[in-house]
Amino acid sequence: MGKKDEKTNVMRVLEQKKIRYNSYTYEPDATLTGEDIANILNEDPKKVFKTLLTTNGKNEYFVFMIPVTGELDLKKAAKAVGAKSIEMLKAKDLLPLTGYVHGGCSPIGMKKLFKTTVHETAAGFDTIMYSGGKVGFQVETTPKDLESVIPLQYADVIKE
Repeated sequence: MGKKDEKTNVMRVLEQKKIRYNSYTYEPDATLTGEDIANILNEDPKKVFKTLLTTNGKNEYFVFMIPVTGELDLKKAAKAVGAKSIEMLKAKDLLPLTGYVHGGCSPIGMKKLFKTTVHETAAGFDTIMYSGGKVGFQVETTPKDLESVIPLQYADVIKE
């Protein structure tokens, strides 16, 4: 079975909820940035989102989806989720917490549902792309459809 036929958990969840999506694959390479992946897939990097996990250090975790060209502003992000302060989750904690590896983390299909904040620019696009739950896989849905799968809010959470 080739990679193009392969289904990830994210795709199974979207299908189960009867949500239309497009899936894309690319050759995984540890040196690729999100911007590189957007270019490989011939997409506007502003509508390709990366999924980041943070914690307030008190066993509370928050998911942020920001454009691959952006950098998470931890102060704005903490304010958006009502936390005093937050920090990036350590890479070694990602898999046990979410079931995903670094570079393949999707907001859909994590082991637990965490409060998710999507950068406000996403709401202005017809569709956005994000990880399909495995390195080398991206999915594209409407922001509305993403909202119907996971509870989320929009906020300005990137550095100027």
